[in-house]
Amino acid sequence: MNTLVLLHAFPIGSRMWDTTVVPDGWQIVAPSLPGFDGTGLPPAHSTRLDDYADAVLRELDARGIDRFVACGTSMGGYVCFGLWREAAARCRGLVLADSRSGGDGDAARKARDQMVELVRRDGPDAVADAMMPKLLGPTSRRDRAELEGRLRRLIGSQSAEGIAAAIVRMRDRPDSTALLPAIHVPALVVVGEEDQLTPLPESEKMQAALPDATLVTIPGAGHLAPFERPDAFNVALASFLSRL
Repeated sequence: MNTLVLLHAFPIGSRMWDTTVVPDGWQIVAPSLPGFDGTGLPPAHSTRLDDYADAVLRELDARGIDRFVACGTSMGGYVCFGLWREAAARCRGLVLADSRSGGDGDAARKARDQMVELVRRDGPDAVADAMMPKLLGPTSRRDRAELEGRLRRLIGSQSAEGIAAAIVRMRDRPDSTALLPAIHVPALVVVGEEDQLTPLPESEKMQAALPDATLVTIPGAGHLAPFERPDAFNVALASFLSRL
């Protein structure tokens, strides 16, 4: 059985993948990253983004899964790069959805610190309020209002401590751009047409630097293309997996 590992976005948890389907012969493993969905927090002494990759690898080892395709949205894409750093020989392919390879600049790092203060002071619902206009695209907010309610519930179910731990790990994550030319496995780069946080040029740069990458733009989607337009994402995913 082939394995697809689905790595969720910030600050949502693994339920974002409930509408993702895979072709026959594939199984999905969709772990909740440490601190999300009631799981234990990542190590308090560390701010390594790759703590998440290490946790995913431990779960795969416990399941007896050696080789896999990694698929991540936003923060999940950062974890994909961590999996490549930690276990490149085990990766058969990568799917990077609404993500970027670069690290945070000074302004982004300052904004992360401000969000840590916000979640510790006012809780996950305040993070949802602050992020909602950038998480969902205008089309989703106009035509699929139920998505916002679902997204708010997913964010609201997380702990402030888990969200804060994720923020500092994203803030301190390494720049993965130099990795791209060495990622020799097939890759699929997906971006929502209306993504404001990681817009199309970011995905185009990743595709150009990856040796074997396909770029798919999802119409009517913002920063959470697999969540907003699962129908279109599933088609792109099935086409990619059929190559492997």
